[in-house]
Amino acid sequence: MSGNPAVVMRLVASAYSVAEKAGAIVRKVLHSGELGIVEKTGANDLQTLADRLAQKSICASLYRSFPNITIIGEEDLPSEEVQEDLIESGQAEEILQKSCPEDYKALKEEELVVWVDPLDGTKEYTEGLLDNVTVLIGIAYEGRAIAGVINQPFYNYQLGSGAALGRTMWGMLGLGAFGFELREVPADKRIVTTTRSHSNKTVTDCVNAMEPHEVIRVGGAGNKIIQLIEGKASAYVFASPGCKKWDTCAPEAILHAVGGRLTDMFGNTYCYNADVKHMNSAGVLATLRNHDYYVNRVPPSVQQALKSK
Repeated sequence: MSGNPAVVMRLVASAYSVAEKAGAIVRKVLHSGELGIVEKTGANDLQTLADRLAQKSICASLYRSFPNITIIGEEDLPSEEVQEDLIESGQAEEILQKSCPEDYKALKEEELVVWVDPLDGTKEYTEGLLDNVTVLIGIAYEGRAIAGVINQPFYNYQLGSGAALGRTMWGMLGLGAFGFELREVPADKRIVTTTRSHSNKTVTDCVNAMEPHEVIRVGGAGNKIIQLIEGKASAYVFASPGCKKWDTCAPEAILHAVGGRLTDMFGNTYCYNADVKHMNSAGVLATLRNHDYYVNRVPPSVQQALKSK
C-alpha cells in the first residue's frame, strides 16, 4: 500500500505481530515447566506466569507504538517497568498492504479501545489441553468490535516435534478474515459447542433446547469461535455469565467479518466501549449462519434466569 497506512490498519498489523510474540511467550513458559499458577476467584479461574508475561508484552508493545489508545486486559497487574525483551515492535506487512475500509480511514488512536485476553483457556493450558488455548486482541470503535487477532500458540502440537507450532488469524469488518479456511457445518446438522468447565442446569437446558445432533464441550471462547468458522460447530451456546468482553471482542470481529453473529442469549449485541461492565452477563450465543433459529429456541426459563443475574 502506497503512502501512510491508516492508524487502525497499523494497529491491527501491530496486534498481529504482538499476538505472535505473546504466543511464543505462552509456549516458552509451558516448556520451562514453571507455570506459576495462582487462583484468582477459585479453581476454575486461574492465572499463570504466561498470562502475566503475555499481557505485559501485549500492553507495553501496543502502548509504545500507539500511546493514545485505551487497552483493557484481563489480568489486573501492577504498573511496573516492562523488560525490553517483552516488547514487540514489528507490524505484519500483509496487513499494511490491505486497503483500509472507508469507514475507518480517519479513525484516531484515542477513538479505539483494545480488549486483551493474553491467554484464553488458562485452565486448559494448565491441564495440557493445548489446542483450547488462544491469545486474543480485539479492537473496538464506538462500542463495536471492528477488528480482531487470534493466535493459537499450540496449533499443530499433536503432530509432534517436527511440526511448525502456532498460527495467527485476523479479521476486520469490511475486509474479511484471513489465516484460516472458512468452512461450514452441513446444513442438515446442528453441532453445538459449549463450556467444558463452567456448566450448570441453565447452560445444559439451553443447549438441549437447540436440539443438537452433537454437543462439543471445550475450553476457551476464542477456541469455540474458531470451531464455528472452520466448520466444526454450528453454534456456540453459553447461557450464563462468565465470559468477559476480552473473551469475545476479537472473536466477534473475526466472526462478523465472515458474515456470522455474536450476541447475548436474547439476540442483543454487546458494547465494547471503555466504560462498559466487563462481564457478558446475559450469556453468549454465536453462529456462522441461522442465528435467529438459535435465539428463538432459548427457553423462557433460561431467559428468566439470565434476567435475574
